[in-house]
Amino acid sequence: MPVRRFVWVNISCCNAADKKKVTPNGSVTDRNKEMQETGKNKTAAVVLAAGSGKRMGTKEAKQYLLLRDKPVLYYALDAFEKSDVDDVILVTGQQDIERCREEIVERYGFTKVRRIVAGGRQRYDSVAEGLFALSESYGEEPGNIVLIHDGARPFLSRKLIEGLVAETRKYPACVTGTKVKDTIKVTDKEGFCLETPDRESLWAVQTPQAFSFPLILKAYQKLEENREKLIKEGVSVTDDACVCELFTDCRVKVIPGDYLNQKLTTPEDLLLAETILDAVLGS
Repeated sequence: MPVRRFVWVNISCCNAADKKKVTPNGSVTDRNKEMQETGKNKTAAVVLAAGSGKRMGTKEAKQYLLLRDKPVLYYALDAFEKSDVDDVILVTGQQDIERCREEIVERYGFTKVRRIVAGGRQRYDSVAEGLFALSESYGEEPGNIVLIHDGARPFLSRKLIEGLVAETRKYPACVTGTKVKDTIKVTDKEGFCLETPDRESLWAVQTPQAFSFPLILKAYQKLEENREKLIKEGVSVTDDACVCELFTDCRVKVIPGDYLNQKLTTPEDLLLAETILDAVLGS
């Protein structure tokens, strides 16, 4: 994998005042200069849409399947467009960059999407590419926040976004999640039960996941450095909170999410998608 030219930064778990300004035009760099002059912090979203969606069992990647005559990806971008988020970086497959630009960003007028960049082989590679696209203008100010979201979660509300941002002003690493409703069993390789964890301590974690930008950038830099070691040790990195837990001393705060904020992964998920969408858009 090619070496990324990361902008190295110092990290801190301190927080800045919650001050935002939305400027619908201009590059991330131009807006960075403007906000530095006014002393205001910024909030960005990295939206991931580079997956192939093999478990969906369709020829079309799940983020481009139509839901109420619009691509699944449209709904996440629309939620960020209508929120107080300042900038959006869209990460997709190299072959889909122009498609996303023409058929989604330009067609639906998403002015907050500043860049569309190619992702990598794994989810964490794609996240790193999105963070790098922001690193020059967002990197050194701990009050700058980034939300990382899976584009295959279309049921995202503005309320959830803004609540998460507010919590991240207090706790620099926050994830959304829902309390587990079912009894969970831990099994051995043969499928026999080993233990039954207490449901009260179990959360099903969702996206967006939000962080002080320099905190999560530094964590991903360390992930890149330790990639081979993690592979050899069989360490699984399944979300951004895991990267933060592995490579920083900052505790990750779980805040209540939304049971409707489901990820479209299998064909069964599509059966309920329109019903869920009606509930989200009606809230």
